[in-house]
Amino acid sequence: MAETLEMEVETLNGPDNNERESKIDLPKATVSSDSSSSDSDSDEDNSDLKLGTLEKEIAENPSSYDIHVQYIRVLRKMGDIEKLRKARESMSALFPLSPKMWQEWAKDEASLSDGSEAFDAIVELYERGVKEYLSVPLWCDYINFVQEHDREVSQCTPAGILKMRDLFERALTAAGLHVIEGSKIWEAYREFEQAIFFTIDDADSGDKTKQVQRIRSLFHRQLSVPLTNSRSTLLAYKLWEVERGSTIDVNSDDCDGLPSHTKSAYQKAMQMFNDRVQYEDQLSQCDSSETERLKHFMTYIKFEESYGDPARVQILYERAITKFPVSSDLWLSYTRYLDKTLKVSNVARSVYSRATRSCTWVAELWIRYLLSLERAHASEKEFSAVFEHSLQCGFSNYEEYLDLFLTRIDGLRRRISLPSELEDGLNYALIRDTFQYASEYLSSYLKNTDGLLRLHSYWARLELNLGKDLVAARGVWESLIKTSGAMLEVWQGYIAMEIELGHINEARSIYKRCYSKRFSGTGSEDLCHSWLRFEREFGTLEEFDQAERKVVPRLEELQLYRSQQESKSAAASATPKEDPPAKNSSQKRKLGTRVTELQSQSKRQKNTAQKTIELGKITGENDADHKSNEAIDAEPNEASNVSTFPDTVKPDTTNEQIGDHLSEGGKPLVYTDQCTAFVSSLSLQANEEHLREFFSDSGGVTAIRLLKEKFSGKSRGLAYVDFSDDAHLEAAVAKNKQKLLGQKLSIARSDPKKSQKRGSFGSSNARGRGRGMPSGSERGVAMVSKESLGVSKESATGNAPPSVSHRRGGHVQLLGKNTFAMPRNVARSLGGSSNDQTNEANDDKPKSNDEFRKMLFKN
Repeated sequence: MAETLEMEVETLNGPDNNERESKIDLPKATVSSDSSSSDSDSDEDNSDLKLGTLEKEIAENPSSYDIHVQYIRVLRKMGDIEKLRKARESMSALFPLSPKMWQEWAKDEASLSDGSEAFDAIVELYERGVKEYLSVPLWCDYINFVQEHDREVSQCTPAGILKMRDLFERALTAAGLHVIEGSKIWEAYREFEQAIFFTIDDADSGDKTKQVQRIRSLFHRQLSVPLTNSRSTLLAYKLWEVERGSTIDVNSDDCDGLPSHTKSAYQKAMQMFNDRVQYEDQLSQCDSSETERLKHFMTYIKFEESYGDPARVQILYERAITKFPVSSDLWLSYTRYLDKTLKVSNVARSVYSRATRSCTWVAELWIRYLLSLERAHASEKEFSAVFEHSLQCGFSNYEEYLDLFLTRIDGLRRRISLPSELEDGLNYALIRDTFQYASEYLSSYLKNTDGLLRLHSYWARLELNLGKDLVAARGVWESLIKTSGAMLEVWQGYIAMEIELGHINEARSIYKRCYSKRFSGTGSEDLCHSWLRFEREFGTLEEFDQAERKVVPRLEELQLYRSQQESKSAAASATPKEDPPAKNSSQKRKLGTRVTELQSQSKRQKNTAQKTIELGKITGENDADHKSNEAIDAEPNEASNVSTFPDTVKPDTTNEQIGDHLSEGGKPLVYTDQCTAFVSSLSLQANEEHLREFFSDSGGVTAIRLLKEKFSGKSRGLAYVDFSDDAHLEAAVAKNKQKLLGQKLSIARSDPKKSQKRGSFGSSNARGRGRGMPSGSERGVAMVSKESLGVSKESATGNAPPSVSHRRGGHVQLLGKNTFAMPRNVARSLGGSSNDQTNEANDDKPKSNDEFRKMLFKN
């Protein structure tokens, strides 16, 4: 939902509201003036065009609050009542409507409809409106509508009077404690009862007396509530008592002549009002910001909580959320108070329902909603509906989805464990299906995490305790091993279950399967020692000897591997830094050696890879699964630090420059842009959340990288958006030229191959990720061009090879005559010439050692 909820509604209720209400009626007779007719036709054409555009936008992005508001505004202006009704119903199904929008809806229907069926429909609209947010004006409109259009009420029949009194009492419960506006409902209630008094025949003294007592009771109740106009209410009460024959002094400000209980209640109410005046004044300040007003509300709420009246605290929370409907912290605080203090299940369920519609993205609200339903003993149908709805919301990470699944399973387990709470069709099969659903939903995103281990260990335990199925419990662990077998804790949990059940042989077989696997840290050694301890405690001497014959060689292999790694690290740290290039004639011979080293670089890389393969053989991996886990084991989580997310989840991305993205090893991340959209012409105020919401209808967003200036950190108006597949990417590219934050975007598929073609010509004004650098370094990877392998005259002079700092953190050395990045006069001063460059470019034949030597010593 948009943050501008109230601002959009204010637009609907602006100065031209009366004009719009008049246009809701069917069109009147046409005006005879030609100019007026042409202007009208032009307005209708513009409205139709705008209407078609809005309908298309709603179809593409139905979750946009602002588009729904604009669509309703246009339909209301055009007077298309059928489309207007459908538009309002569609919007109310997605978002809670503001009180002013409910007022407009009810008034429009009242002006167009008549009859009992229309009356019931409008009453239903008012009922829906007063349940969304607290609004005294909406309650007053509701009361006035019933008084004017309900025949039983207008004719003062007994049934009509009871109906009206019930409505007034509901209004007082909802808004009667409102310090500023609550007196409006009290006064309307008194006026209604006084009107009933005048309809009673004077001969019926009994009914007259009862009615007088009812009106007096209303006065006493109102005087006991801290309201803004309590003094004027006291004066009105005195005048009313004087009319009844009392001798109270009307001109005095004190409570002389009033009943003692009324006097004390009024004095207490005035003291309470004086204690709250400062808080009400802070809320009414027009120059304060939204943040300051929210802080004032929270301070006011804390004061009311310390006072200890739950009804007053609740109505203050209702006032706050009416002003700030999308404040998740406010909803969380409100629901927490209801759960811990008020503890009224029906009230809590209603508030949770509104909270999850206003802040759908807050997983904690959904979790506590499920717990509230369980406390209220809700039906399984309601449980399932709320849970399924929650899974459609976009939470920030998959841990929140895991908590949601576990909350659902916890509730099912508790209800199944209580025979008195069992319902038809509620059995363990439902828990198993929920576990299976959770595993399929989360396994690919929580691979090798404690969260997935927690889910499956819980599942296996319930299969044993509730399902009474050992085979199913073992199947749970086996399925977890397939996805997260690189975690030592997974194998330990599986073994612990078998040992707890007394299945020693099964536990031993698991040890035999996993002892040769490689785990992060000292996990492999720990597992070997654990097997030996297991055999000491449960096995025979023969079984212990057999385990020792397997474990000891494995421990030696691991020790050898670690010693080799440590020696390599020590050698690398002890290697001295390269000496600076000498500025004498001996440098000439060193240059020839440097060229040879550059040419043999691929051979060294090949030898290094071969040594790595031979070192892997030393570790003696016997299990077939080891090859698939080797990359994960060597550097934990290195192979899986980039994951894909569906469009319902917001991945954890940063706003850093692309060149600043580093992997865990300190190396720049390489992006292939196989399924990426390049977005330009971005507003400088746009951030990742704006882009994510803009592409939410396309779906499939996996990552967003917003380009920023290196030193100032300001946005450059460019971004890369990665998608899960080509279908989502094509849908995103189709949004080209659409506006975001009032600025049209340019969206195209990112094609690094084109950038490489441009970069190969050394174009200094090439646009894109290289910013004029060769495209080989486009993702933060510095590469040496083919020209840099040559040897030039400048090298022979003993000068150090020039280099430029790459903006993504690397360095590119410019060897030979690569002078594309320097002015011509500087290139000439270094000894180069255009003829030399032409000759060198045309010389494709490799030179022998003698030719190199002659070239170097020619001068």
